[in-house]
Amino acid sequence: MAGRLAGKVAVVTAAGQGIGRAIAEAFVREGATVWATDLDPGKLQGIGAAQTRKLDARSSEAAEALARETGPVDVLVNAAGFVFHGTVLETSQADWDFSFDLNVTSMHRTIRAFLPGMLERGRGSIINIASGASSVRGIPNRYVYGTTKAAVIGLTKAVAADFIRRGIRANAICPGTIQSPSLDERIAAQAAASGQSLDAVRQNFVDRQPMGRLGTPEEIGWLAVYLASDESSYTTGQIHLADGGFAL
Repeated sequence: MAGRLAGKVAVVTAAGQGIGRAIAEAFVREGATVWATDLDPGKLQGIGAAQTRKLDARSSEAAEALARETGPVDVLVNAAGFVFHGTVLETSQADWDFSFDLNVTSMHRTIRAFLPGMLERGRGSIINIASGASSVRGIPNRYVYGTTKAAVIGLTKAVAADFIRRGIRANAICPGTIQSPSLDERIAAQAAASGQSLDAVRQNFVDRQPMGRLGTPEEIGWLAVYLASDESSYTTGQIHLADGGFAL
């Protein structure tokens, strides 16, 4: 079904790797004009015909400058995020502040920057990457991560409710465990900290997925295409699980 996003302009944050990159690539394939952004612009090479820009998602000024450059957009995908491992006892104030700033406040910044342009034209789809580890389900050793992703769900519903009569839709995608460079880094860190092998730690992640495998970034990209397209025009304020049965 090529061309599902033809004529649409989309901004994707954290598009350098993993879920963000898969979404940007899927949008390009479906005909959207894509602005792919990342803190490290070197990671953005090879995303089809996308416009690539550096974006520090922790800067309101940077988000506002990007919105001025792109002009009004049809789709905003907030994919920037960080997974901190630990309970409340292992979470310092700095860990808490950084996690909330990157996982939640970054979305507040980009939505404030791009929503006015959407409202001017009376249409727009905002897609926020949350997680199954959130208000959906509590996960051991994901104290601040799960809290931030629960906040993302609340933020998404609030935006959807505020602008539901003005053509704006906001939805959250809640992935399960997805194979990505970020996951590889976390597996390596856990293996080093625990003394387990890389294979053993990876298997722990696989075993908690009822489907018996990890998800792929492309599977999240396909869902994002649906939420960005007019096919989902009657869908807003919802969480969309793509988790291999994680929440069962």
